Amino acid sequence: MNEDSPHIAHLDGRPATTDDLGPLAFSGHAHFTAAQIRDGRIRGLDLHLERLRSASVELFGRALPEDVVRAHLRTALHDGPADMSLTATVSSTAGEFSAAEGEPTLLVRTAPPSSGPDGPLALAAVEHERFLPHIKHVGEVAKTHLLRQAVADGFDDAAFLDREGRFSEATIWNLVFWDGDAVVWPEARILTGTTLGIVRRQLDALGIGQRVAPVTPDDLPALAGAAVMNSWTPGIPVHRIGSTGLPAAPRFLQTLHRAYTAEPPTAP
Repeated sequence: MNEDSPHIAHLDGRPATTDDLGPLAFSGHAHFTAAQIRDGRIRGLDLHLERLRSASVELFGRALPEDVVRAHLRTALHDGPADMSLTATVSSTAGEFSAAEGEPTLLVRTAPPSSGPDGPLALAAVEHERFLPHIKHVGEVAKTHLLRQAVADGFDDAAFLDREGRFSEATIWNLVFWDGDAVVWPEARILTGTTLGIVRRQLDALGIGQRVAPVTPDDLPALAGAAVMNSWTPGIPVHRIGSTGLPAAPRFLQTLHRAYTAEPPTAP
């Protein structure tokens, strides 16, 4: 935090210095979770904590204790405004390009709150598979490159097709479809977003139909709607993917938002 901004960068629960942040600026071996904080609370906190734990175990062989992570999050929330964006990034003291073992370290940064674009969006269909797609890791130059390329081609963003020709996810979004009766999650190797996790379990609680199925470009004309979701929002409408138009589906979007808001936010 400084005199010009209420937002902070904390490393392991204390204000980060320039010396702290220098090495992290060039670190590509790290993972993170992103959340929207409202009134000092967060939806799906258990999903964020599990994301950090499981990714740390896979990348570093160990994870910070949950009570330590919660304490660092509480410190950041206490020192920031009630509504904000928050990013918690875990890296290792061993650094990059090293086989040495190090201790996980947590950088928490806050920024102004965001709700994302209004949409509807047009998405380019691009062949691309992320490395370790189940981990929200840093240093993904391909996503920004493909986003910029899609915008240059007249689209708003890009949706990814895997090697089997199935839609998986978009650059910083999960994809979700509507068949007129049920919510359809694409069957592919993806990063399961925390918002996706919230919506999926609340759809179950509300008794709303959902299924997992492969979705290819040839399947798009038969669908009744599509949307993207991430930590900003549970649903932004998509009106076109590639050259295929998709119908507006207000009931579908209302269903996604209803499921998301059905889960009460909690404090760390």
